[in-house]
This record gives sequence, structure tokens and C-alpha cells, in this order.
Amino acid sequence: MVWMKKTLNIDAELLAEARRICGAATDTQTIREGLLALVRRAALERLASYREPGARDTPRRREEPARHGRARRASAQ
Repeated sequence: MVWMKKTLNIDAELLAEARRICGAATDTQTIREGLLALVRRAALERLASYREPGARDTPRRREEPARHGRARRASAQ
């Protein structure tokens, strides 16, 4: 990873609010979190653009968690 120093003009109130919201310890961490969120959002929008017009969400099937594992072992003894 390449690190570089930059001089930026940033609204102090906006930076303080962003830092509070994301829980960052430093201004650098705040800026990094903001840039990561921007990149993720752009990737999500790019992915959504591949969706066919009129397509509907497909319901997902979840497997039921194994509930009888312990009970079955206890009854087998």
C-alpha cells in the first residue's frame, strides 16, 4: 500500500460530524472510512446496473439450525 501526504481543505464541522458518526480515532481514519464507503457504494451501484429491468428479488432459503444435537446426545446415554 502506498501512503502519501496531501493538503486538503475540509469543512471542520463536516469532518467532526463524520468522525463522530464513524467512531474514528483520527482525522486520517475518518477520511479513509469515508473513501471506503464511497468506493463500496460505487461498486454496489455498478453491480445493480447489471440487473435486468423488471427483475424481482429471489427469496433466499435458510437452513434451519441443528437444534437436536445436544438433546439427541443426552437421550442416547
